[in-house]
Amino acid sequence: SPWGNWIFALGGDKESARNAGIPVNRLKIGLFVLASTAAALSGVCEAVLSNSASTTTNFALIFNTIIAVVIGGVLLTGGFGTVAGIFFGTATLAIVQQGIGYTPFDRNLSSLIIGVMLLIAVLMNDTIRKMATSMSTSKKK
Repeated sequence: SPWGNWIFALGGDKESARNAGIPVNRLKIGLFVLASTAAALSGVCEAVLSNSASTTTNFALIFNTIIAVVIGGVLLTGGFGTVAGIFFGTATLAIVQQGIGYTPFDRNLSSLIIGVMLLIAVLMNDTIRKMATSMSTSKKK
C-alpha cells in the first residue's frame, strides 16, 4: 500500500522521504498514535486477564522479546528487519533457553549466556550495517 511504502521510506532515510514528497512529520505522529493505541489496548487486555495492573508485570517477557528481535537481525536504529529473521531469532532464543535447562550449568547463568548472545547480535548488526553503508557509498563513486 502507499502508506506502507511511506513507512518503509521513512525508516530508510527521513530526508529522502521528505524530498520524495512524503509528509514525514504527519506520518511520524500518526505512527506514534497508532503504536500508543496498540500499547494501550494490549495493556488493558493484560490488566483484564491478570485482574491487576502493574508497570512491572511481564518485564522479563518484554526483555526477551527485544532480545529475540535483535537476534533476528532487526536493527536497533530501525529501517531493517524481516519477519523471517524475527521468527528465527525467537526460535534461537527459545532453543537456547530450553537447552540451558537441560545442562548441568547453574540456571542463573542463563541470563549471562543470553546477554552474551545479545551482545554478539548487536555487534554483528552494527558490523553488517557499516559494511552495507560502506558498500553503497563506494558504488556511488
